[in-house]
This record gives sequence, C-alpha cells and structure tokens, in this order.
Amino acid sequence: MPKIKTHSGAKKRFKLTKNGKVVRAHANKSHILNKKTTKRKRGLRQTTIADKTNVAQIKRLIPYK
Repeated sequence: MPKIKTHSGAKKRFKLTKNGKVVRAHANKSHILNKKTTKRKRGLRQTTIADKTNVAQIKRLIPYK
C-alpha cells in the first residue's frame, strides 16, 4: 500500500491531542480588529476542539499526525 499524502494546508491548521481530539484555532482574528472588543479578541487567541461532524474529514487529511 502506498503512503497517503498529508494535506499541506491541514497540517498547518490542526493538531491532534493525546486522546485523538482535533485542536483548531478560532477564526476572525486576522484583520478588522478595531471593532472587536478586547475580551472577544482575547477569547479568539485560545484554541478549541473541532466539531465532531468535521473530525473524520480532518483526520483523513492528516493521517500521520
């Protein structure tokens, strides 16, 4: 069986935890930050767990992580 290629975009965006959960960053933190409150921007810095509906697809993109 040949090796599966890792999706280059996905490997930069997602990490797996020890228990196999997918960790991702929040969106809306790159520009137009003036109108967003400090509290909101501080919350967007944190990582979060990806939704269960997307996990199977993401894991297929990063098979060796």
